[in-house]
Amino acid sequence: MYLAQSFLHSLIAALIVDTALLAWKIEAPVIRQRFRLLVIVLPIISFPLYQYITPERGSALFRLDAFFDIDRWLDLELWGMVPVGVLFLLFLVFTAVVFVLQEMLPITQHTLSSGDGALEGARPEPESRVTRAIETLPGRKPEVFIIDDEAFAMFSSTGKDPAVYLSGGLVEKLTLVELRAAIAHEIGHIQRSRRPAMVLIFILRVLMFCNPIILMEFRRIVQEEEKICDDVASSITGDRAALAGALRKFYDADSEERAPAMKDTLRLRERIEEYSHTLLIEDRIARLEEPLVPPVNTSAEFIIVLMTILAVNYYIV
Repeated sequence: MYLAQSFLHSLIAALIVDTALLAWKIEAPVIRQRFRLLVIVLPIISFPLYQYITPERGSALFRLDAFFDIDRWLDLELWGMVPVGVLFLLFLVFTAVVFVLQEMLPITQHTLSSGDGALEGARPEPESRVTRAIETLPGRKPEVFIIDDEAFAMFSSTGKDPAVYLSGGLVEKLTLVELRAAIAHEIGHIQRSRRPAMVLIFILRVLMFCNPIILMEFRRIVQEEEKICDDVASSITGDRAALAGALRKFYDADSEERAPAMKDTLRLRERIEEYSHTLLIEDRIARLEEPLVPPVNTSAEFIIVLMTILAVNYYIV
């Protein structure tokens, strides 16, 4: 019952949040992320909360007045043999397997390889463009390492001693201001990785590992996080065009490398993921090429959405 209702509650919450973001034209990624967090948090607590408020919520009398009674659907038998409830459970199991293979295993492998010292690189030379780019950044700076690789790559490691890793190929391609903006973006990731809210989001995602709606919403929150770090980098450097240029070069090189493989070997799922990745990069570049729109106060809208989700889902049993 908990799995079924949390799935429906997350679906309803996602529809309400998407409608609100569209109707109120909310574009600031930090605010959009806050709204999307409702889709992850509320379905986890809604079932016990509603049961505490109304212990007889699962009774036949309450279900008669409900907007949607999932038990009626789960008890149906397709072709007179297979209960819908069995298919629903198989669907959740499939989602859980996808979560383990696509998210947990890569994270575990990355953590283990990091512990074995797989992340190796050389510190930039004192007079290199990388060093000059780092020196012009304000505030505390993480360690920066250059990996001996011609392919374009850039990422950051978090933890007690955070660091930024750049591939040699990327360093050669980017200009000084683009390197500065790209490093600032990774500094944004390092800063935000220490926020309790981001840790909480990931923990909640793990707890709801079998809910496909939350799986998709978590990815959308991650996409908003990239845009937030773009804005952090822009605030550090004051140069949105430089980060847009770095992204454009990174994206163009990545597209050229993937193009032959996409024609011959990539499966449908991989093509869809590549298309989604392309849309995200293009959207980020388009945002950076436009003036930054400061976020507005949306506290009233947030409360309206929160209360609407709670009210509607109360009658989804």
